[in-house]
Amino acid sequence: MSDYRIPDEAIVEERFLAATGPGGQNVNKVATAVQLRVDVYRLGLAPWAYAQLKTLAGSRMTAGGELLITARRFRTQEANREDARARLSELVGQAMVRQARRIATKPSRNAKAKRVDAKKSRANVKAGRGKVSMD
Repeated sequence: MSDYRIPDEAIVEERFLAATGPGGQNVNKVATAVQLRVDVYRLGLAPWAYAQLKTLAGSRMTAGGELLITARRFRTQEANREDARARLSELVGQAMVRQARRIATKPSRNAKAKRVDAKKSRANVKAGRGKVSMD
């Protein structure tokens, strides 16, 4: 579900800024990088999907519930705009995939016995490393 359609009312701001890095005069005078600011509450996600999106977004999520995506990979505004929207769509699509519930398990009696035996044998090896006395 990586092709999640982002509603237009969710996009709060789309700002163009000067990109950084190599590119010479083009990068210095043309604002081609895109900063997309999205209100995640307007995306209409389920609570579990919102929590997952918050985890996936990490530092790109603001305290006010806005998601910031900056795209500066390409040399044109249009290409960077499409890249930002595609990355946003992919991120929301990943958040919509529900994680499988973990089933708690206990180690078997045999596994516990093996663990104790391994600990005992290791303790014997370490006990044999003490100082040698000449009695």
